[in-house]
Amino acid sequence: MPKPTAIAQAFWDQKSALWSQGIYTFKEALGGYALGCSLGIFVALLFAAWRPLSSAFMPYAVAANAIPIIAFAPIMNNWFGLLNPFSKMAIAAVLCFFPVMINTLRGLTSVHPSSIELMQSYAAGRVSLFRRVRIPNALPHMFTGLKVATVLSMIGAIVGEYFGGPTEALGVKILNDSSYGNFTDAWAGIVMASLLGIVFYAVVALAERLTTSWHPSARAFHTE
Repeated sequence: MPKPTAIAQAFWDQKSALWSQGIYTFKEALGGYALGCSLGIFVALLFAAWRPLSSAFMPYAVAANAIPIIAFAPIMNNWFGLLNPFSKMAIAAVLCFFPVMINTLRGLTSVHPSSIELMQSYAAGRVSLFRRVRIPNALPHMFTGLKVATVLSMIGAIVGEYFGGPTEALGVKILNDSSYGNFTDAWAGIVMASLLGIVFYAVVALAERLTTSWHPSARAFHTE
């Protein structure tokens, strides 16, 4: 591994190119993040509303999650094209889908029975029960999945670029530098990817704090 000082110097010397390449890859990651998280939340709502549906399809979801993402990358690139950003978004979406779906479903289905009984005593219907009890209860769990997905989306986009992509992509830059033995430059690209992932995570964590500050778990965390 190159010296940290050499990596820092390479990062500084290439900061403009790294920023441009990083933003290109981040856009792919963001598109996959939006797609995967939206589908994850939607499927979690379906599974929570119709439990037989969850029992029937959850084993297949778990089995699909066990497939290495490196196996999906060539398939997506073949379907959508090596230079098509959507192929990388699709890979990122697959990685983001499962943690968001599983965590959101856990939050939707882990409501205390007394809360449900109280709402039913007021003749609350299924929609009202979801809107007033299940969804608020699921928010902290959902944000746990959303935070995990920030990092996974960057990983998915870069893995997809490893199997082919335009030269302005960060993953292609890291691969090319590594192939030619320019490991210092490759590590500079890895640092840029890490920084973008950290910032992305921090933004979602801030959104969680602003959205769930009323939740008992958040209040307990801040009082400790």
